[in-house]
Amino acid sequence: MLLVGVPELERWVRTRTSEQDASFVSSDPEFAHAHITVLAPFPGDGFAQAEAVASAVAPFDYSLAQVRAFPTGVIYLPPFPDAGFRALTDAARRAVPEVAPYWGLFDPVPHLTLDRIGRGITRETTGAAVAGLLPVSCRAERLLLTWWESDGCRVLASYPLGGSR
Repeated sequence: MLLVGVPELERWVRTRTSEQDASFVSSDPEFAHAHITVLAPFPGDGFAQAEAVASAVAPFDYSLAQVRAFPTGVIYLPPFPDAGFRALTDAARRAVPEVAPYWGLFDPVPHLTLDRIGRGITRETTGAAVAGLLPVSCRAERLLLTWWESDGCRVLASYPLGGSR
C-alpha cells in the first residue's frame, strides 16, 4: 500500500487498532497506523514507481476536522484541501496502470480511517472520542510504501515528496 502518514493522529489510531485487531499493530517505528492511502494495493516491489510518484508532487498542507462515514460503515476524516492527495493518487495510477484502486471495489477518495460502524460504534461516538484532537493541521512530506499483513505490518521504503532528500 502506498500512503502518507499522519503523525498527529498516530497515537489515537494505533490505540484503536490495538483494541480491534492487535495483530495489525506494527513494531516498526516508521509504520503509519494513521494514514491517508494514496493507492491500494501497490506492488511491494514497486520501489522505482513509488519514488517516481513521490517526486511528482511537492509537500503540501492540509487539515482534518470533520468526522464522516461512508455507506460501507467506514468512519473517516477527509483531508481539506484534498488536491495534493488526488495528485498523488493520479501519479500512482499512471505509475502502475495495471492496479485497480481498492481491487476495483471503490473509487479512491482521500480519507483517514478512524473506525467502522458496529456494535456501540457510530459516527457520533467516534466523533466524540476524537473531538479533542480536531481540527488538526498537517503537512504531507513523505510517501511510504508499506506492507500490511497480520503480525507483519511494516514500511518497505520511504520517499520525500517533491524528490528532495
